[in-house]
Amino acid sequence: MMRTDAGTEAPDGVPAEELRRLFEEARSAADRAYAPYSKFPVGAALLLADGSIICGANVENRSFGLTNCAERSAVFAAVSAGRTAFRALAIAAPKAGYPVGPCGACRQVLTEFAPAEMPVIFGPDYGRALVKTLGELYPFDSLHELAD
Repeated sequence: MMRTDAGTEAPDGVPAEELRRLFEEARSAADRAYAPYSKFPVGAALLLADGSIICGANVENRSFGLTNCAERSAVFAAVSAGRTAFRALAIAAPKAGYPVGPCGACRQVLTEFAPAEMPVIFGPDYGRALVKTLGELYPFDSLHELAD
């Protein structure tokens, strides 16, 4: 597992300063989460191919099945804006005591739009964040295997 530090560079060559900026955007998005039931805010930030960033936050509902995760909120916002070229993803869960990766549903959605090499940085804060590729988080992407 790659941990963040001053010299960290993501697997596809995203520099450490860009990962830090992306993570801080995710952290800010967590402040906008709607999490009255779990009290567990999460923010996500997608780095697009052109360098712009689209954020999302978790949005809960008292019917938990209708809750939407921060990662999918960011992906859906990007796709709704016609943006599908993703370069990296950051996930901030500031109330967690350890790095919380994306859930299975989010991993499935991410693989619809992002390559296995896309870096994903996740943690409660930048200093304790991990950097993995989407392929490491979701190693058996059956949808792409079926398309071959």
